[in-house]
Parts: sequence; structure tokens; C-alpha cells
Amino acid sequence: TVGDLKPFWLKSVQLGLDLLWRALRSITVMTRSGIAVGINKGHITTKREDKRVNLRGRKSAGKILVKSVITEVAGYAPYERRMMELIKIGSAATFKRCLKFAKKRLGTHKRAKKKRDMMLAVVQASRKK
Repeated sequence: TVGDLKPFWLKSVQLGLDLLWRALRSITVMTRSGIAVGINKGHITTKREDKRVNLRGRKSAGKILVKSVITEVAGYAPYERRMMELIKIGSAATFKRCLKFAKKRLGTHKRAKKKRDMMLAVVQASRKK
């Protein structure tokens, strides 16, 4: 019927209002009311904070010792030895190639930079001996 037809722009306006409403709801902090329907629907709970969130990735003396003993006994991985060889050449191009190689093996740029700096420290320590 003709009465069911809506203007073509009305759907996009309704969609925009819906998105705006969702954004406003996500910005405001909702407190649950204990009622099953409505904006603040849901069971009333108390938020607990995670105490261990900042402990991840922290280096303790024991972890550092264990890691150094393992590398001393087992040696370096083949890709680490190749990185050291690239660093020993000493040109800027091989330094960059070392980073690209590490990124391919480790997955992220951040991990690759960290590993390259670690291998650079190992090469410098071996030169001092």
C-alpha cells in the first residue's frame, strides 16, 4: 500500500539516530538496576579490580638467572646466530636487514627491535673479551 512506503532518507536517518544512541549509551557509565528490561538492565554486581594486571612481563632476578643459564648451556638459536653474524658485518644495510629478519621470525616490529638490541649487546660483550 501507499501508506507503508517511507521516504528513502528516513531509513538512513533512523540508522544514524540508532548509532548515536548506541554511542551515548557506551559513553555513560551504566549502573545495573536489577530489572530485566530497560537501559540499566541486569543483575546488580560489584566490580572487582584485577590485582595481577601490572605483574605481567615483569623481570625478576630469578627469571633473569634462569634465562642466562639456559642460553649459557644450550647456546643461541640458529636465527639468533644469523642475527649476530649480520650485526658483526657492521654496515647500516645489514643492521636493517637484521631487523627485517628478526621481524619475520618473531612476528612484530617491537619484538624484533628488542631482540636486535639484545643480540647487539651480546656481540659487543663478546668483542670486549
